[in-house]
Amino acid sequence: MNRVSHRSDRLVRFKLPLVLLVIWSWPPAFSAAHLQDRIVAVVNSELIMLSDVKRELEIEQERLSREHRGNDLPLRLKTAEYMALTKLIERRLQLQEAKAKKVEVSDLEVKQALEQMQRQGRLFDIANANHVQTVRDQLLLMRVVDMHIRGNITVGDSELKRFYQEHRDRFAVPEEYQLSQIIFHPRSSDGLAEALTKARRAMDDLKRGEKFEDVAMQHSDGANALQGGRLGWVRQGELIPVIEQAVAHLVQGGISEIIESPEGVQIIRMDDRRPKQFRRYEDARREIQELVYQQKSDAMYQSWLADLKNKAYIEIKFDQAAEKSQPQSVRSAQ
Repeated sequence: MNRVSHRSDRLVRFKLPLVLLVIWSWPPAFSAAHLQDRIVAVVNSELIMLSDVKRELEIEQERLSREHRGNDLPLRLKTAEYMALTKLIERRLQLQEAKAKKVEVSDLEVKQALEQMQRQGRLFDIANANHVQTVRDQLLLMRVVDMHIRGNITVGDSELKRFYQEHRDRFAVPEEYQLSQIIFHPRSSDGLAEALTKARRAMDDLKRGEKFEDVAMQHSDGANALQGGRLGWVRQGELIPVIEQAVAHLVQGGISEIIESPEGVQIIRMDDRRPKQFRRYEDARREIQELVYQQKSDAMYQSWLADLKNKAYIEIKFDQAAEKSQPQSVRSAQ
C-alpha cells in the first residue's frame, strides 16, 4: 500500500486545538484589595491560581455578559470558569512535557513571532515579560505537539479512497444554470408599479413569439441588455432565494413568471443547465488527504492529552458556587 507521510512541510500543518500566538490584553495584576488569590489546582508540582483562571476567562466573560442576562448568565459563567481551568491544566501538562523532552524555543524565534504579530496589527507590549512568555509558551506547545503528533501520522491510499466514498457529497459540484434576464429598475421609491407595467408589456411580447434577446435589447435596464440579457453560468445556491426558487424547475429554454426581487422586476430564461456532478477522486485527493490527516491528528491529540492526564498528579480545589465553601479535591495519579 502506498502510504503518504505528513512530515513534508508542503503538507498542511496540524491545527492544534488551542488558540496559538494570541496575546491577550491582560489587565494589571489582581491586587489583594480586589481579589483574594488562592490555589485552585495543583498540576504535578505546579500551582494554578484563581488569578490565572480570571485572566484566562476575561474575554469569554465579557462576551457572555454582553449576550446573556438573568438567571442564565451565572450558570454560563460557572461552566466557562471550569472550562478555563481545564484549558489551563491541559496547557500546563503540555508545557511540562515539553520541558521533560527538552523542547526549546530560541530567543530569536520568539522575537520573530512577536515581530510578525506586530506587522499583523495585534496589540501587545513587547517589553511586557508576561506577553513575551505567553508567545514563548505557545511556540513550545506547537513544537511539542508536532513532536508527538505530526511526526507519527501516515495516511494510506486506502484510507483516502474510503473517506472519498463515505463523504461523496462533500466533493460535489452543485447544479449550474446558464441564465438570461430582462430587468426593470424602479426609478424612484414609488416606481415599482411602473416597473411592473413594463415587465408585463415585455412578457406580452414574449408570449407573442418575439425573441427573448430582442426584447432584452429593446427594453431591459440591465447592463447586459445589449448582449441579449445574458448572465452566463451561475451555481445553485449563488442566486438570491426568490430567483433561485423561480428558476429551480425551469427546463432548458423555459421562461419564468415576473419576479419582484431586491434587484428590480425581472424575467428570467433558463438557457441551459448542468446537473450536479462529483469531483473525481484524483482531483480531490489533496483535499481528502488534508481532511483525513486532520481527523487522525485530532484523535491522536486527544489520546495523547488523556495519557498526560492519566500519568499526572492533578488536584483541583475549585468551587464556583461559593469561594468560602469547603474545596473539592480531585486526585489523578498513576
